[in-house]
Amino acid sequence: MSDSVPETETPQETAETQETRETVEAQADHDPAAPAPLNVPRTPTGNAEVDAQLERLADADHLATDGHVEVYEDVHRGLRDALTALDARPGPPVPPSPYASRS
Repeated sequence: MSDSVPETETPQETAETQETRETVEAQADHDPAAPAPLNVPRTPTGNAEVDAQLERLADADHLATDGHVEVYEDVHRGLRDALTALDARPGPPVPPSPYASRS
């Protein structure tokens, strides 16, 4: 007579059980707080300064959410500077008016 407990066979893992286990493992590997690219397409504008600022937005894809503010503020500042520079540039000379000097 043996005092040991007889071994019971473990049932084979079903496909459903295996799929559930793999899903749980995949969720454990996925960190929702981890930085993830948004994959938003950036269409070039033709203006080198503006395009450089738009490309800078891609830096936010690799940062945690609290780091996005710094990138967005930097891009906003760069775009504002590019617009200000457009106002500061002299335009083409204005042609003289034929009615300017009448005697």
